[in-house]
Amino acid sequence: MFKNLITYRIGEGWTADAQALAEQLAKEPFLPCAPTQPLAVGWAPPRGVEHAPLVEVVDGHWLVKLKREQRLLPSSVVNERLDELCEHIEETTGRKPGKKARKDLKEQAEHELLPRAFTKTSATQVWIAPKDGLLFVDAGSSSRADEVVTLLIQASPGLSLQLVQTAESPAAVMAAWLMDGVTPEGFQIERECELKGSDEQKPVVRYARHPLDIDEVRAHLTSGKMPTRLALSWNERVAFTLTEGFTIKKISFLDLAFEGRPEASGDEAFDADLALATGELGRLIPALIEGLGGEHDFAAGPAPAPVPALLPEPTEAVSEEAPPW
Repeated sequence: MFKNLITYRIGEGWTADAQALAEQLAKEPFLPCAPTQPLAVGWAPPRGVEHAPLVEVVDGHWLVKLKREQRLLPSSVVNERLDELCEHIEETTGRKPGKKARKDLKEQAEHELLPRAFTKTSATQVWIAPKDGLLFVDAGSSSRADEVVTLLIQASPGLSLQLVQTAESPAAVMAAWLMDGVTPEGFQIERECELKGSDEQKPVVRYARHPLDIDEVRAHLTSGKMPTRLALSWNERVAFTLTEGFTIKKISFLDLAFEGRPEASGDEAFDADLALATGELGRLIPALIEGLGGEHDFAAGPAPAPVPALLPEPTEAVSEEAPPW
């Protein structure tokens, strides 16, 4: 159901219910690209069924979906057509088009080619937990999450969102976990991580399918490298990767999470998947925030900058080499 999650705190004063939000989103529905339109963005039914609700509600959790369609027009194709137009003008007038004329001709070339361009469709899901005052965007990059959040705020008056930041730096806390092997209750370090140095060369060491409770990892930490991502699991139910910016990536549900759940299909399968995802992640994320010192109180001042963990000196030198990730 979800692969990545970026977490936001919903500001006080937003009173929209699911029906009201659906009506607000219906004002900006997704419509496919027109022949000369390079990009189309709008809200679509999360269930993927035409005329289904724009806000799905399961066990008090809401799901909405932003859909986008983009026409793929390679620059090489545009430049080839631009050259043809410029050559034609030079042959008929005896002079080469200037800078401004080339810019206008490029726009003409794009306009001509867009109707024949292939389209690429993608969608971004938004999970809203109104009782907890949290909103999650299933995006792997901040730029995509920013696009979704901006459009959602525009669609729903009174909605304000603030990225959740933890009281302690995720990088420093992950370094401590790797250094002493002690994690919050229920969490376990898995076999992937990325460590990055802070000097001018910014060296990077990546481990994949590799034990992390080894002296080599601790030596890298002692030398000043900090974790930028770390694979974890929670209660043998969910596996994920935590990043230094508190983005949760590569989410997967483990066998234990499916125990006792009956087989389902069609609409029932959608509801069951959403209930599973929100149920498991709805417990994991608060526990993870607590493990990182709790949620930062912005009213008390700016969030603390990441600081290196206090680590002991290495007992011996180790190689900076590590297997590629």
